[in-house]
Amino acid sequence: MATIHVNRAGNNLGIFSEDDIRAGLRSGRFAGTDLGWREGMPSWQPLSQFSEFSAEISAAASAPPPPPPPPVAGTAARSTITPAIVGSTSDLSGPRAGLPWDDREQRGFFTAFFETVMIVLTRPTEAFTAMRREGGFGGPLIYAVVGGTFGGAAYFLYNFFFNSLGMFGHRENPIAHLIGTGIGSIFFIIFVPVFVALGSFIWAAILHVCLMVVGGAKQSFETTFRVICFAGGSINPLLIIPFCGGFIVCAWKIVLCCIGVARAHETDTGRAVMAVLLPLLICCGGGLILALMFGALGAWGLSQQ
Repeated sequence: MATIHVNRAGNNLGIFSEDDIRAGLRSGRFAGTDLGWREGMPSWQPLSQFSEFSAEISAAASAPPPPPPPPVAGTAARSTITPAIVGSTSDLSGPRAGLPWDDREQRGFFTAFFETVMIVLTRPTEAFTAMRREGGFGGPLIYAVVGGTFGGAAYFLYNFFFNSLGMFGHRENPIAHLIGTGIGSIFFIIFVPVFVALGSFIWAAILHVCLMVVGGAKQSFETTFRVICFAGGSINPLLIIPFCGGFIVCAWKIVLCCIGVARAHETDTGRAVMAVLLPLLICCGGGLILALMFGALGAWGLSQQ
């Protein structure tokens, strides 16, 4: 049976089944003005707006109200609105309340983007705890493409600039040689959004398979995809940092993916780290094995001469 989070006056009362909430509405434990939220809902709503509780709400409205509880000495008055419900960037403690990017129509496109970037980079644990697991692929993909295009285009442009000044040698830096011409740079900049979109789907698919292997896939592929998009879209703009930007992005992206997977799938940190590092270990191990095989074949060929 589906569970529902209940909030009253800014305080989370807990997670309850529908039967528990019906019994609470009949006993006066819950009120129709209490806010409820379940997985898949875009925002909190009063319990009175849940159709399954209409009978209990009507019965409670006709009954006399219970006496108010006695005041507790020394208890400070609490705010009647929790920041997590209204989507404040200063508090993401609500269950899957969503990131600012989910509220971009009200906040504005660029405001929501930069607020999400700051939250993911500075408070990743809170960000991925509040991130919604579902809601479609389009929104997270747009976020990833915007961040990746900005960082990728900046990376190609300053590499082209430094290469034109002769700061990179073609032998030492094949990437600089590849994009050293104006046509090459324009080609890469135009197709950066395509590369980012394809890379997000491919990396999410690989990561989700690895999560299944280590037993950490508690949610669907969409959840993993959203982690990849919000992590990449937030960190890729740092590619604009000359020389060391690529290293910073790679290292920090691994950390963000580990935190994001652990929080979004609600799995332990060890499994999340194993799932994120498993593709890297396989690639490095496979490359080492191939190098040893070719080396052994070369040595055997020389011994036969």
